[in-house]
Amino acid sequence: MPKLPRIKPKQLIKALKKADFILDHTTGSHYFFTKDSCSYPITVPFHNKDLKLGTLSAILKQAKISVQELIDLL
Repeated sequence: MPKLPRIKPKQLIKALKKADFILDHTTGSHYFFTKDSCSYPITVPFHNKDLKLGTLSAILKQAKISVQELIDLL
């Protein structure tokens, strides 16, 4: 299994959009994405630093996206 890449929130948002997630709304510095297959919104903190690996891992788990799928979407 490949390692989690160090990415910025902007890159993750672009990858989520490629995976057919739709921006539902923003509140402060957080973006909320939805998809028909998910019953709850996926929250992405938006700042200019790399996402912490634990945060990225939790977002991928909620979105049901594997590390390899993320790398392919980038």
